[in-house]
Amino acid sequence: MAVELSPKPVEEEDRQQQPEQKQEHEAEEEEEAFDAPSHHPSAPPDELFDISTTVDPSYIISLIRKLIPATVGGNHSVDGINTGNDCGKVYAPTIMDVVDDDSDKSACQEGESKDLSKRSKCPGMSTADEVWEEYGCVLWDLAASRTHAELMVQNHILEVLLANLRVSKSVRATEISLGILGNLACHEVPLKCIISTNGMIETIIEQLFSDDIQCLCEASRLLTVGLQGGESTLWAKALHSEHILGRILWIVENTLNVQLLERSTGLILAIIESSDKVISVLTSLMKLNLPNLLVSLLAFEMINLTGDRVPERYSVLDVVLRATEALSSADGHSQEICTNKELFKLVCDLVKLPDKVEVASSCVTAAVLIANILSDVPDLALDLSEDLPFLDGLLDMFPFASDDVEARSAIWSILARILVRVKENEMSLSSLRQYVLILVSKSDLIEDDLLDRQLDNLQEESKSSTSSGMKPNARRTAIERIIRILNQWNASRKAPEWTEMMLGYGGVHVNVDRLLDCCCRHFV
Repeated sequence: MAVELSPKPVEEEDRQQQPEQKQEHEAEEEEEAFDAPSHHPSAPPDELFDISTTVDPSYIISLIRKLIPATVGGNHSVDGINTGNDCGKVYAPTIMDVVDDDSDKSACQEGESKDLSKRSKCPGMSTADEVWEEYGCVLWDLAASRTHAELMVQNHILEVLLANLRVSKSVRATEISLGILGNLACHEVPLKCIISTNGMIETIIEQLFSDDIQCLCEASRLLTVGLQGGESTLWAKALHSEHILGRILWIVENTLNVQLLERSTGLILAIIESSDKVISVLTSLMKLNLPNLLVSLLAFEMINLTGDRVPERYSVLDVVLRATEALSSADGHSQEICTNKELFKLVCDLVKLPDKVEVASSCVTAAVLIANILSDVPDLALDLSEDLPFLDGLLDMFPFASDDVEARSAIWSILARILVRVKENEMSLSSLRQYVLILVSKSDLIEDDLLDRQLDNLQEESKSSTSSGMKPNARRTAIERIIRILNQWNASRKAPEWTEMMLGYGGVHVNVDRLLDCCCRHFV
């Protein structure tokens, strides 16, 4: 529905009301700035919409019309976009020459709007290119709103964007088209329309073979959103070709761009998580050596983490670990991940980091991954039982997992597997003291988690424990082992070497009563 804006009638000149006239004149100019050009006619009555929106629907419709590529002209029709002279049809702009554009880009990501005034113009762009980019960026931002997104879909934006992806030679136009689709895909109804648009998914996948970083970023994001939606099977089937999967892995392995690395790895994660519906996809990824690629990525991120930390890379570390953890729990393919010794060392080193706050989510994922590995290869717990820095770091992770039942279950599972291998009756007092010191120093963390457990839904916890290698009685086993270690420490006070050992440590006594009492109260 176009709004006809007519200038206000000019009243007789009144010097005393000049300020009011100036304000009226400025308001007129502002209204004219938003008025649709004359070559974009108003929508006919049968195209009026009963949709509540903060933006005039006619304005959105006019923007969609302005994105039609120049090759769609005259009375031709491309994929349902009729550009003839009949009423209610979409009209193409008079000029739409496009050129390649490799400059930096920014736009709405994950539903977040950006300040359009801050978008930089690209050198060498024609006026028509700049106008197209401006209109496209407005639609990109508006598509973050469900109401606006549904209005756009009703007005053939999918056909317009598909035409642009097929005929445009501008990487900037391609990026914007993919960005709009990415925001549209965040909403249920538009996502279904994207899936049902003939040739759309195939055309989107073709963009993975672009050499432009931003186009690859937006294509990866769009495909990830599609795989996470209700029709993930259709997207997974479209990606099952080894040629396509190989291209995705090649991008992940070779890109130096942090954003592209994060998004392309996120796409792999989405593929793994949807592989239960299309088993051949994961099988193809394994043939393409996905496990070794993930381990190599993790090794590189750990080097950065233990050196000069780069906060921009934290998200990459997180998504790499999530993809690895998802693969470790995949039926029929977990063995290749769980038997990788380099991977096990890397995730254990992450747990042992003294400063985990900045990478807390990654450490939590690492705990779940370690629990999965120990579930497949239990003998690895023997080495961990002698690794006191690991035990110390593992207990430090309880606060980070306070809202994640699965992660907390994973931590208790690891503790149980470690502590059952501790031979408190056979070790020296000095060694026993080291275990006791670590446990007592983490008394608050252990007690807080045990108290929180009383508020947990036990049925939900039982379900989550399956994917983290957590047995139903793992927490009970761990608590029992802590009690035995503490009791052994108390009993050792009667040993002849006790006094000599205490003198060697300055006579400092380790009080275990509080932790022992807490564990006894929760040992049920």
